[in-house]
Amino acid sequence: MEINLKVGVLTSGGDAPGMNAAIRAVVRAATHRNIEVIGIRRGYQGMIEGDFIKMDSACVSGIIQRGGTILQTARCMEFMAPEGRKKAYDQLNSFSINAVIVIGGDGSFTGASIMSREYDIPFIGIPGTIDNDLYGTDYTIGFDTALNTVVNAVDKIRDTASSHGRIFFVEVMGKEAGFIALQSGIACGAEGILIPEEKGQIEKLRKFLDERAKLKKSSIILVAEGEEEGGAIPIANKMKEEYPEFDIRTTILGHIQRGGTPSAVDRINASRMGVAAIEALIDDQKSIMIGIVNNEIVHVPLNKTVKLCKDVSRDMLAITDLLV
Repeated sequence: MEINLKVGVLTSGGDAPGMNAAIRAVVRAATHRNIEVIGIRRGYQGMIEGDFIKMDSACVSGIIQRGGTILQTARCMEFMAPEGRKKAYDQLNSFSINAVIVIGGDGSFTGASIMSREYDIPFIGIPGTIDNDLYGTDYTIGFDTALNTVVNAVDKIRDTASSHGRIFFVEVMGKEAGFIALQSGIACGAEGILIPEEKGQIEKLRKFLDERAKLKKSSIILVAEGEEEGGAIPIANKMKEEYPEFDIRTTILGHIQRGGTPSAVDRINASRMGVAAIEALIDDQKSIMIGIVNNEIVHVPLNKTVKLCKDVSRDMLAITDLLV
């Protein structure tokens, strides 16, 4: 059966370790089926500007272990307007690209879903975000690597916290989702975890500090950047005023969570998803996200992914009540 596909692939939004593994899998799975792949540089901005490059198996050799994205990424306000999407469509048309694979997060998928409806072009999403906050999948590319980066950093911070009897408030990424803070907090034995999904956590923190004062021990408090009080710095400053007897310090891990060599988990799952995206296009699927649920590949409608919210595990929250 002849397959009439010419596939564009792009990375959009924040970079995540494992994106290159997904790109590699898309290109090699497509090449195996004699499908031409065009790399779109700088996300939707590159789509609007026609920043395209032909890709083959050779050009994705030696990239699976690299962090970031060889196609680069960008956030594009112009694509949010109908005029911007029309420019993007014209560029795709001029290169005879008739399907697009988008590796990114909910903002990227929102744009893909809209353009798929407007121009009847198949868009397939591959979830690539360290926040792990996309509905319909247990896993997003980059989360596992980011988690290990946080745990390694906090382990080092704990050494100096213990040596000086200090309390460290460590801020991790997660403006709207606490998956990194929650799971890394459990993994590194944090004494406190503050996430956006849970309200009224300051009173619980005060109770902890009251009890900790008697023990005079060091502590690690993990704070997601989107926590309702505004992140680690304002919380730490407030606690310094209320507990002047404590040596309180703050560390913001920031963008080190995005970089680095992807873990084996991220490389393997990104590869599985890249292959599944090509298979979905061959099966005439459109406007879906490739997800992983219970370690199995699933297809999730893009409009469902962007409209519904993924909650943190209530089981893991219950664990923190026992272990923190």
